[in-house]
Amino acid sequence: MRTVLVTGMAGFIGFHVADRLAARGDTVLGVDDLNPYYDPALKRARLATLAERHGARVRFVQADFADDAALDAAVAGVEIDRIVHLGAQAGVRYSIDNPRAYARANLLGHLNILELARARTTQQLVYASSSSVYGGNTSLPFRVDDPVNHPVSLYAATKKADELMSESYAHLYRLPQTGLRFFTVYGPWGRPDMAVWLFTQAILEGRPIRVFNQGAMQRDFTFIDDIVDGVVAALDRPPADDLAVKPGGSRAPHAIYNLGNNRPEPLDRLIAAIEMAAGRAAIRDLQPMQAGDVPATFADIAEAARDLGFRPTTALEVGVTRFVDWYRTYRSA
Repeated sequence: MRTVLVTGMAGFIGFHVADRLAARGDTVLGVDDLNPYYDPALKRARLATLAERHGARVRFVQADFADDAALDAAVAGVEIDRIVHLGAQAGVRYSIDNPRAYARANLLGHLNILELARARTTQQLVYASSSSVYGGNTSLPFRVDDPVNHPVSLYAATKKADELMSESYAHLYRLPQTGLRFFTVYGPWGRPDMAVWLFTQAILEGRPIRVFNQGAMQRDFTFIDDIVDGVVAALDRPPADDLAVKPGGSRAPHAIYNLGNNRPEPLDRLIAAIEMAAGRAAIRDLQPMQAGDVPATFADIAEAARDLGFRPTTALEVGVTRFVDWYRTYRSA
């Protein structure tokens, strides 16, 4: 039986991708080191949910994929058909204080996954990039062919480096790959370091929320179900090795797509949506822009719509309500 390897399966997007793949009948092997960047109890709760829903169809191995020996041991004896590489050290601000964690997980870890995919001659490798690669670009919306040579955080630099490493492997070994630049993903089972979680938690507890850049921020908030649609579509549609130019500029079997909502929203609209869903008003603590941050993100998704059929449908208020409802249930459990 052939298996899809999902790295970072205990993470936010990895959990939802594994859930979707198993629900449609795929066998999934998840690898995650359960590191303490945020509370591992949330990661274990995600894994428990997968086990409850899917039983033996989803198997989990705790391992650090940046350790090549540990990764090899985790996948030993498993016939891997495709890989969804979502594991990474996340967070723009954390990279300022902990740069070596990003070099290990995002650079060495990505290389190990490329080597695994090459050794197993996998049919497709989908990997997570980030909208952060656009850095200080001021031309909106962000297009996959825009120059991305001026990252404003180490996190962004590692994600751009991952794209370059993938391009070299696609060129040298004709390894089919798709890189996905995610734009501000949110939803149930989300990350505690993201604005939707932080704002919801503070508003429900009656504490102030920190609003950076005096609130003059826009984000292309993208609901998790829409993101998973794009990930699975990319997994099922490996780029052809036909020398044609792919999104991102490659003539190898390597494509890069934006996955965003294609609609940047003012931060005030997000806060208002949380206030409505929570039934409480926010207390705003206005702050200056943080180092490594950008004032606006906006995805051009024309290529993803054309090639992957990617069409996000979840309005911000709908998605936020679903998150707040989930958060209340999770916190009361």
